[in-house]
Amino acid sequence: MPERAKYSAEPIDDCRWRIAKRGAMRTDGLIFANAAMMEAMRQDPCLDQVANVAHLPGIVGSAMAMPDIHWGYGFPIGGVAAFDADDGVISPGGVGYDINCGVRLLRTSLTRTQLNQDPALLGALLDALYAHVPSGVGSARRDLTLGPKALSQVMVQGAAWAVAQGMGEAADLDHCESRGTLPGADPQIPSKRAYERGRDQLGTLGSGNHFCEIGWVDAVFDAATAQSFGLAMDTLTIFIHTGSRGLGYQVCDDHLATMIKAASRYAITLPDRQLCCAPLGSPEGRAYLATMTAAANFAFANRQVITHQVRQACSDVLGPSVKVDLVYDVAHNIAKMERHLVDGASRRLCVHRKGATRALPPHHPELPPGYATTGQPVLVPGDMGRYSYVLAGCAAAATETFTSCCHGAGRLLSRSAALKAAKGRKITEELSARGVTVRAYSHKTLAEEMPAAYKDVAHVVDVVEAAGIARRVVRLRPLGVVKG
Repeated sequence: MPERAKYSAEPIDDCRWRIAKRGAMRTDGLIFANAAMMEAMRQDPCLDQVANVAHLPGIVGSAMAMPDIHWGYGFPIGGVAAFDADDGVISPGGVGYDINCGVRLLRTSLTRTQLNQDPALLGALLDALYAHVPSGVGSARRDLTLGPKALSQVMVQGAAWAVAQGMGEAADLDHCESRGTLPGADPQIPSKRAYERGRDQLGTLGSGNHFCEIGWVDAVFDAATAQSFGLAMDTLTIFIHTGSRGLGYQVCDDHLATMIKAASRYAITLPDRQLCCAPLGSPEGRAYLATMTAAANFAFANRQVITHQVRQACSDVLGPSVKVDLVYDVAHNIAKMERHLVDGASRRLCVHRKGATRALPPHHPELPPGYATTGQPVLVPGDMGRYSYVLAGCAAAATETFTSCCHGAGRLLSRSAALKAAKGRKITEELSARGVTVRAYSHKTLAEEMPAAYKDVAHVVDVVEAAGIARRVVRLRPLGVVKG
């Protein structure tokens, strides 16, 4: 990696920075960050990646990055870019390998105070979650192996498939982005290898930064909105963070070689081969969008099946009277066809969000009735040792970022750097000292995902709130984490 970025960014205000259009760039770059974050970014290729995205045909508005930005494949993690449906492109690098990696927040009818009345309950609940939700590299469910017909149905129906199988409630779909199903999936396109990798992975966490986390509401910033979200002070919550597993990875891998050839075929000049792309209307572009959508629907179904397993674990340990309801589910890595106002006119765009989440403002027509006046719950996990936030989408998200926001803390250290920094340390004991109990498949994953590997998510949230993209609603503290 280069020691310093080739492109420079100049301040617009305290939370916005511009990479001015130059050379073959078709638009500016826009980064949401404070001064300290920007200084760190100047030592990282992520600024160059923002500028590189600005070279792509059909881009509308700025090439953007959220304050949790860090270097990624082609697009930076934390990147947002919209492309015109008629003359724009679609790029696998703008979605990533973990298609529809996303996060789902559940609230329980139990409080932390009630849980703490029996010191053994937390450990028992973590053990049950660890048993019910397979985690780790290559994790699989032998009791839910799907044949090609059922798997193709999952790829078309998404979370609705799981609900129809009795793994969830109809109300769950109301609280998912796009109701947990994206239109346009074609299950005939994914490769045989993609089917093989997905056949026994529905209902599994996997490894890396994926997790299932028990937490509690330890601060309320907007009482009325928190009440609408069902997140009162001390409420016990559960985060689920995972995506499309091996199926999604294979879909991305299968299309990269095709897209490199397509970029050449359509005379698209790429500043970085990892930005390989194809026109949205081309056969290659349509095929990738339809296949990526199929993988995204698998991910929505995956989180829905895990929700069912979480509910079973809670019932087993806490009793059947404890309710577990879905607050919201959002994708973090996706390209979606959406309509947005651009210069006062409605335009159909393909919005790439890679390490970014949707953030609908109040009164948006896609909001469920209960959130119509509050805006969408924006779920921003931090690290497993500090805290996470639930925000609500604001008006500036619609006018500035194509209804997009940050998705988490963002890495401070690469995985290899984190492993080096963790050498000789006892991460499990360090987390225990912070009041966090861990069940982990691998010590290596714990080291890679230790709190010091991440930015302080409070600083990330400060920036998006100052920019008017989203506002704080509640803060969540972790009690226990299941890791792959």
